[in-house]
Formats: sequence, C-alpha cells, structure tokens
Amino acid sequence: MRVLQSASKTFESEIAAFCRGATVPKEIHDAVAAIIADVRHRGDEAVGYYAAKFDGAKLRARDFRIKPADIAAAAKRLPAADLKVLAGAHEAIVSFNEKSLPKNWSAKNPHGAQVGENYYPLRRVGLYVPGGEVPLVSTVLMTATLAKIAGCPEIAVFTPSNASGKVSDAILAALHLVGIDEVYCVGGVQAIAAAAYGTLSIPAVDKIFGPGNAYVCEAKRQVFGTVGVDSLPGPSEVMVVVDDSADLSFAAADLLAQAEHGSGREKVYLVAPDAATLEEVRAELTTQLKFVSRSEKIAKVLATGFVGIVAKSAEDIARVANYVAPEHLELMVKESLQKTLLKTITTAGAIMLGNHTPTAVGDFAAGPSHVLPTGGAGRFFSGLRIADFMRRTSVLKYDKPSIKKAAPIATALAALEKLDAHGRSVKVRAL
Repeated sequence: MRVLQSASKTFESEIAAFCRGATVPKEIHDAVAAIIADVRHRGDEAVGYYAAKFDGAKLRARDFRIKPADIAAAAKRLPAADLKVLAGAHEAIVSFNEKSLPKNWSAKNPHGAQVGENYYPLRRVGLYVPGGEVPLVSTVLMTATLAKIAGCPEIAVFTPSNASGKVSDAILAALHLVGIDEVYCVGGVQAIAAAAYGTLSIPAVDKIFGPGNAYVCEAKRQVFGTVGVDSLPGPSEVMVVVDDSADLSFAAADLLAQAEHGSGREKVYLVAPDAATLEEVRAELTTQLKFVSRSEKIAKVLATGFVGIVAKSAEDIARVANYVAPEHLELMVKESLQKTLLKTITTAGAIMLGNHTPTAVGDFAAGPSHVLPTGGAGRFFSGLRIADFMRRTSVLKYDKPSIKKAAPIATALAALEKLDAHGRSVKVRAL
C-alpha cells in the first residue's frame, strides 16, 4: 500500500498523479473512434460484427432486440425469493426518487408578467446496463426506475449478451418488473454508437445513461453533442475515512467490495489519522481477502489502485475528499466529526455515515441511484436523479402594462450591446 501524507509539500502533486493522472489512453480513444465510425457507416452489420468479436455472440440484426415475451418468461423463471428482493429494492428507489420529481411552477415577476418553468420528460432515452464481468441487475433498477418516474415515453435498454446471445434472467426480470420491453442484447462501444446514431434495427435515442468500462465511458464522451449523456461514470471508487471510533474490519470489507468490480481500473482510498491505523486496515485486508471469491482480481486492484492517506485534522480530510471527489465516501468517524465533514465536503457522489452504512447498501437497497460521478467528475456532476431524465423550458407571458415596466431595462441593455433591433422590438410594444 502506498502511503501519502496530506500535510506533505508534495501531497497535491502525488494525489493528482494517482487520481487525475489517468487520461484516456490513446489506444482506447482510437479504438473507440474506429468502432463508432464503423457503426455509423455499416450500421447493423457493424454492430453484429463487434458483438461476435468482443462477446462471441453470432447475432443477426433481427436478433438484437429481445422479444417482450422472452423478457416476461425470464421473470417467470426467476425464483420467487429473487423477485421479492428486486421488488424490495425497487420500492426503496421509487420512494426516494419520487420526492425529487420536478414540478411546474408559475408566478408574477417584478414587472407583473407571468413567468414560470415547465418540465418535460425526454422523448427517448437509452440505458446502458453492464453485463460483462458481472451482470449489474441493480443498474436496471437504478436507471430504468428513474426514467419511468420521469415519464419518458420511450426507454431502450442496451446490455451485452453471452456467447449464446442470451442475457441473464435476473437482468430481464428486473426490466420486466420496471415495465421495460425494448431491450437490445448489444453492449460495448457498438451499443453506444447505435444508440447515438441509430441503425435500421435500433432507433437513435436523445440521451444515454448508465455506467460502463473505460471503452463505454470514452464512447459516451465521443458521442456527446449528437446525444446527451448523463455523465461519464467509469470504474468504481470508494474513499473510506476512519478514526478511533471505526470498526476497521468493516472498513477493510468495504475496500474489498469496491475493488471487486474487476476492471482493474478501480480506485480505493483509505484516510486515517496515522500510519499505524492504515497498517491495521492493510493487515485486515490481507486476512479478509482469503474469504472472497474474486480475490485475484481484487488483489490486482489493491496492488495498483489503492492508496492510504494520513490526514490528522477535519480540515485536511475535507481538503483531500474535495480534491478527489470520490464516487462513494464512507465517513466511519465520530458523530461530531461526521457533522463537520458533512458541511465541508461538497464533491462526493454519495456519502455513507457511520460504521453500519456500507457503500453496498447504497448500491443495492437504500434508494438513491448508484450511477455516480467518478474520476473527479463529482466537482461538477451529481449522481443520477429524476431531473436528468427531463428538460425544462421557461415560460413567459407579458401584457401591455408589464411590457411597459420591462421596456426601460430591456432597451437600455440592448443599447449597451449595440443591438438596436432588439431594443426596438420591445419599444414598439411599450408605446
């Protein structure tokens, strides 16, 4: 484990190299650009080619969309206990997110004009659900549920198949539960390209949502502007902050959990008041690693993507967290320190408080979406929410008395900007 001292004069450059230094490698950028260009040129043929190349699936265009009957059948095959788990998670997600549903409003402005905002669901959205290393069933619930609450009339889901062209029953059952029947067994860069530009078999969408690996994330970056994207949520991150009130075995378990995703590009941060505490957690990691099934992949992440940071004060902790802007931030510290840090840490994707709030409960069951900003994007992006599936339009209605009140301001500003036609368009109404 590499250990950094937050008070060191070289800390900022060292932490920057660790968490910001990984720009998109040229080989990823170029590979993604080539696939996108090919899908734009050859459409369905290219999508099928890359499904065979990367997933081993021999799919014809007519195979891309999973039949609604097959989605319903998968839900029937899933054990009742698993369906109950999906329903319980869905209930919590609906309960949390309904509270943030934007509402239209209207009021009088200082001129006496009617002003307000109207919110509209996006017409057609595309949801990406990873299914390679692990089939992210929870991502279905954390994206599709929000799109449904927002009222999006068309929701298309993209998820990679296995070599036989099949998608896991659990993913299909979750889609059935939410009420999604437009599902394509296509993943990777080719799915993002098809969603953005459309093919004969796959109509283009207006905005793409969901997490993915480095290639999917780069594909979203490259198609942005042609379509909207939610953010660029890439490989998972967690920062665990501990003090002498923390159960260090819990801290170790949570670090292992985030390293488990398996891409090899995950980042895990441990912040403690001294090097001795960091070493205690490192020893606990070694012990617990023996009891998890994906230990080989986890060990690789810990070898390259794990850093320990000594931060002695609340100010130092906040400074470190705000710079890193971690996807998940666990504050396993005394309640008084929790309260202080909640006021001063402003860039985390999601914050978990205390010894009994692991990141995994947020990922699966608590209610907020687990689609969160990574790679420092928390400085300017928030986690996925209902408003991301909607757009707003301002609405104005002036009459003769109110336009007369607004005219002096509007015409004066038009004159300052030397836009006399602008000013005249207001003045003729105020006469």
